[in-house]
Amino acid sequence: MAAETQGAPPRDRTPSLRSSVDAFQDVVSAAVIIPREDGVISVSEDRTIRVWLKRDSGQYWPSVYHTMPSSCTCMSFNPETRRLSIGMDTGNVSEFILSEDYNKMTPTNTYQAHQGKVSALLFVLEMEWLLSAGQDKSFTWHCSESGQQLGTHRTSSWVSGLQFDVETRHAFVGDQSGQVTILKLEQDSCSLVTTFKGHTGNVTALCWDPVQRVLFSGSSDHSIIMWDIGGRKGTAIELQGHGEKIEGLCYATHTRQLISCSSDGAIVVWNMDVARQETPEWLDSDSCQKCEQPFFWNFKQMWDTKKIGLRQHHCRKCGQAVCGKCSSKRSSIPLMGFEFEVRVCDGCFGSITDEDRAPTATFHNSKHNIVYMHYEPATGCLLTSGTDKVIKLWDMTAVVS
Repeated sequence: MAAETQGAPPRDRTPSLRSSVDAFQDVVSAAVIIPREDGVISVSEDRTIRVWLKRDSGQYWPSVYHTMPSSCTCMSFNPETRRLSIGMDTGNVSEFILSEDYNKMTPTNTYQAHQGKVSALLFVLEMEWLLSAGQDKSFTWHCSESGQQLGTHRTSSWVSGLQFDVETRHAFVGDQSGQVTILKLEQDSCSLVTTFKGHTGNVTALCWDPVQRVLFSGSSDHSIIMWDIGGRKGTAIELQGHGEKIEGLCYATHTRQLISCSSDGAIVVWNMDVARQETPEWLDSDSCQKCEQPFFWNFKQMWDTKKIGLRQHHCRKCGQAVCGKCSSKRSSIPLMGFEFEVRVCDGCFGSITDEDRAPTATFHNSKHNIVYMHYEPATGCLLTSGTDKVIKLWDMTAVVS
């Protein structure tokens, strides 16, 4: 059950693999790095909770190995109190306190939170609240001191992402319909603040930055959106750099960099300390807005001009509806979130400079299909778990800086 530790890599601007843990019988549902300890806590579909500590040999060994009555689906760990909350596929949430040396785990409470699988979990120390969401299309919060349920909110689809802002008591709830809901929580009630939707797929990850007051959402549509909550202008910045479903998002506040992981194993580090631009809305038109050729559904203009209808495309820079001939060029537009080449009209292509094409993100391969990630800014360590039943620990200090 030992974990492999890699040798010191050369100092280039790529993540270096510190170590890996591969003693699991099933996929690791969630895992966290223990701050100020060289350790990891993991929960798995094989029903186990394990605390891994690095030994003098350089290998990680389980100091705690606990089997739960059903599969573990998610977790929340508070390092200040060493409180560990575990969500399960039965809908229950179990709570434990870890000893100071992380060699013992004591059960403290069990919440009957949901009627279906617990999909997201978050303990808020400042409020002594335990927030949870499930596949029963409900979001609930409990008092962690009394164990009582304080309130619940029904969602239109099952929840797949959860974040909380302590200052405003706003809960951010992302669901399978692609919608994000903001709720104002009180001690025993909640009110709907707003909802917004920018993804064509389901929300798979949320990340809240309380300093810049922006919310990042990742989706199965391969995109990330940065929502400017604090600016109150409704600004939404798209980031397009992944080829598969987004599995995790973490924001490094001190460097203003966003780390994202996708199911194909890609790790992308985005520089958010640049003047990014919103992508334009796609315009509607019955004919090309450059050459005025009719599109194939515009029968009247096709008849009047005796011309064959063309297929409609859109320029990613200006949003205009154009034909293929007038949008034959491709270009990256990193400041608009397009790190890879996309379709642009011929006019916009000529206006894009080499400086405009300068990348604002770096791309890295974890070499396993990622299902979960966690970043610890104090150590610059990134944790990824994959479908290969392996946890990998990455040194990100050369990249996140």
